[in-house]
Amino acid sequence: MFKYLWMVTQDLFLTVTLTALMHVMLSRLLGKKGLMLHGIALGAGVLASIALAAVKFNTRLIISSHWNHYIYAVILTLTALVLLFTLLFGRKENGRAKTGGMLLGAAGSLLSATLIFYSLPGVLLYPFSFNTMGQGYLSSYYAVRMAGWLGALILLFVYSRLLSRCALYIKPFGLVPLILNAGLLSFAVYCFGRFFVPWVNRATWQGWPVKYTDAAYGWIGRWMMFTANHAMLFIWIMAGIAAVLAILLFRQGMAIKEPYDNPAQLRKLKARNRHWRRVAVGVLLCVALAVVILTAVKANDTKQVELSAPEAYTVDQEAGVILVPMENVSDGHLHRFEYKTDKNISVRWIVVKKPNSASFGVGLDACEVCGNAGYFERSGQIICKRCDVVMNINTIGFKGGCNPIPLSYEVKDGQLVFSLSDIIAGEKEFR
Repeated sequence: MFKYLWMVTQDLFLTVTLTALMHVMLSRLLGKKGLMLHGIALGAGVLASIALAAVKFNTRLIISSHWNHYIYAVILTLTALVLLFTLLFGRKENGRAKTGGMLLGAAGSLLSATLIFYSLPGVLLYPFSFNTMGQGYLSSYYAVRMAGWLGALILLFVYSRLLSRCALYIKPFGLVPLILNAGLLSFAVYCFGRFFVPWVNRATWQGWPVKYTDAAYGWIGRWMMFTANHAMLFIWIMAGIAAVLAILLFRQGMAIKEPYDNPAQLRKLKARNRHWRRVAVGVLLCVALAVVILTAVKANDTKQVELSAPEAYTVDQEAGVILVPMENVSDGHLHRFEYKTDKNISVRWIVVKKPNSASFGVGLDACEVCGNAGYFERSGQIICKRCDVVMNINTIGFKGGCNPIPLSYEVKDGQLVFSLSDIIAGEKEFR
């Protein structure tokens, strides 16, 4: 659940913030024409994203890094045009600037559609990648992950609506293009660094005699590494921009500066100011929740789980077996064992006593889906370290899904007996 909550929030926060501010700027600048033009662009971006997601899902299409190169080039070009046209034509609210205003409207609308087309297809495909342990779309595994996915989308939708209202109410109008341009500039800095990644890869691969194909790639390489290592910085900048806008609206709603003729008008102005403050508080709460999701929730979800230390056992080389006393593994908890082969490969396996049964769940500490990430115990549940799927203890020892790869054993004289040849055969899972 938490994985898709922070992943969707991280993937879409920049796009949602920029498109919401762009929507208000164009509507305040061009009126109904700007609102309609940007609305059409948003719809086109969503439809194109759905189409691309459907193609990728049905054909297993893998987009090359050069695709990102072209997308970033388009984003950078449109961002430059929006910044230029805003400076030239975007200062006067409801100015109905003819050619200049429509140029700004077209560039801004295309930029929003491109941002959606770039960021949304992957998010739309998340529900089709949920690990459901083979139980399908009606399982609790699917429902929990779907809850995180939908929760993030609902949060971002509410945030976009509140941020749009915040930008709509703020005075003077010049603050909206100013704040939007600050966000666009920070995003352009990130795109500029990402733009060179496939370019450098292609130059290296084809052996082009260009200046920046050496080991360091000059300033281009440093810029690429900065944007790669500080990707979250640009989300924090965007969150800060939204918070500043909300704080300005809150302050705007603290005092009544307009003249009024009677108590009824005063009550109306006070109600308007209360509404402004509520919108501002709503934006701040959404930003704060997004920050918590992208820090505490993400850190908790992605923290490395340390596997428990391997336990002791006895090796009978003559018989070619490994012996584990049953009394050591009959407490219902996960027990991990490890054997180092002649090839210096450590083969791990786990044993857990099945509830209300005399049998044991036994398997390699690896599965066919997630590889040799291993399993750990949390609150009495056995969980895959890589995908966080909870194992059904009664199915451990059976093949399929994210279950541990089965490992044969026998019970003899109060011992679990494992064949050394079976253990060694598991080398291929731990190379």
